[in-house]
Amino acid sequence: MSNITVIGIGQSLRGDDAVGLEAVRRWREQFNKTASRPEVQVEVCELPGLGLLDLFEGADSVLLVDAVQSGASPGTIHRIGPGELAAFSAGSTSAHGWGVAETLELARQLGLSLPSIHLIGIEAGQMEIGASLSAEVESVIPEVCLEIEKFVTGHA
Repeated sequence: MSNITVIGIGQSLRGDDAVGLEAVRRWREQFNKTASRPEVQVEVCELPGLGLLDLFEGADSVLLVDAVQSGASPGTIHRIGPGELAAFSAGSTSAHGWGVAETLELARQLGLSLPSIHLIGIEAGQMEIGASLSAEVESVIPEVCLEIEKFVTGHA
């Protein structure tokens, strides 16, 4: 049995950037039986920075759920595996300042041992401070919850 960590990342007061937080919260509510299994760790983080690496401790697989901006239509769901993560990160931006891509690249440069990292990225449309999720992004959260469930049950 492998240990899995699911991490929702985002800023709750910044429009579509909150989608990672919201999707993981809803998955945890909808699929509580899976989320409560002893080998599953669930986290929601605003601005994790380098602290993100601490959340990987003890995990064999990590699923990051986060808003991304790659130029696709808002609400597009990107499913990125370990081998594709570096290439995808190079073409996208983070609203987190020191973001996920920078943290993972630093860990690689330092030679740190990382678990298998996967990303469900939800294309953000607007990230204005004080805004709520856009309709396009809100509408894909149920699909993202199913993707999280599929990942966790397939890796446990």
